[in-house]
Amino acid sequence: MFSSRRTLSAALTATAMLALTACGSSDASDGSSGGASSGKPSLEVVASFYPLQYAAERVGGSHVTVSSLTKPGAEPHDLELTPKQAGQVAQSSLLIYLAGFQPSVDAAAKEAPRRLDAASVADLSLDADEVTALDGESADDHDHDHGSEHGADPHFWLDPTRYAKVVTAIGERFAGQDPTHASQYRSSAASFVKELTALDGSFSTTLATCTNRNLVTSHTAFGYLAERYKLHQVGVTAISPDQEPTPGRLKAVTAYVKANKVTTIYTETLASPKVAETVAKSTGAKVAVLDPLEGISDKSAGTDYLWVMRSNLNTLKQGQSCQ
Repeated sequence: MFSSRRTLSAALTATAMLALTACGSSDASDGSSGGASSGKPSLEVVASFYPLQYAAERVGGSHVTVSSLTKPGAEPHDLELTPKQAGQVAQSSLLIYLAGFQPSVDAAAKEAPRRLDAASVADLSLDADEVTALDGESADDHDHDHGSEHGADPHFWLDPTRYAKVVTAIGERFAGQDPTHASQYRSSAASFVKELTALDGSFSTTLATCTNRNLVTSHTAFGYLAERYKLHQVGVTAISPDQEPTPGRLKAVTAYVKANKVTTIYTETLASPKVAETVAKSTGAKVAVLDPLEGISDKSAGTDYLWVMRSNLNTLKQGQSCQ
């Protein structure tokens, strides 16, 4: 009996010591700042789709965890958030999104404690209605579907200089929320901006030599790219990739391709190639893939933004007959 009591007493003592140790550990953890001493990332960031995710990852490095609301290979325009994702937004350190691009994210953003709207940083002055009226086209054939509450083309990241503005803004926001690593965030942002400046230089030099400056795309996602490098974009459809062109629009674009000796019609990775193939078949042009970089999938030409943009440049160099 005595032996049993002694064993029970020793067990209770050991349990009490473990409890005290656990409490001490918990108190120390609660007293840590920004997760630096615990080895955990300082910020938990939610990005609405790939270009914003990639920028946040490049700037944040090991001090930030970044998750994307849009799965790889999914069309970001069509995103519908699950209750779990909405909760993730509400509990995040920061939501990085593009207002007007994904309605379900706009709704969830109201519950985010902190948010950064890329539209407030990037210059979205380019009108989304880049499908200009062509000869032989009626007013009913001219598509005015903007697909954005801003009335602007949302694909700012296809112009590296506009994308760089958002990268810098992300660096400043991270620095403000996590001052301990502020210098690292700013340094990473500056390093990425330097790469984007070099990318812009490559595009400028190469596309300046193109003998055909008419850029015919399945839908008008490349307005900022065209404006930056002095190309003239003509889309078979407007800003929405799912919209079908009218017979009048198809006829007008086909006539434009023939008249301007366009040799390449560009389709996309996440959209059906049927529209581009229809125009190409009627004109003798070829079809090539130009990636709007809304996401990275197994159909993408590379593994990240810079890789795909360089692939786009090579595609344009061939399709636009650049030297």
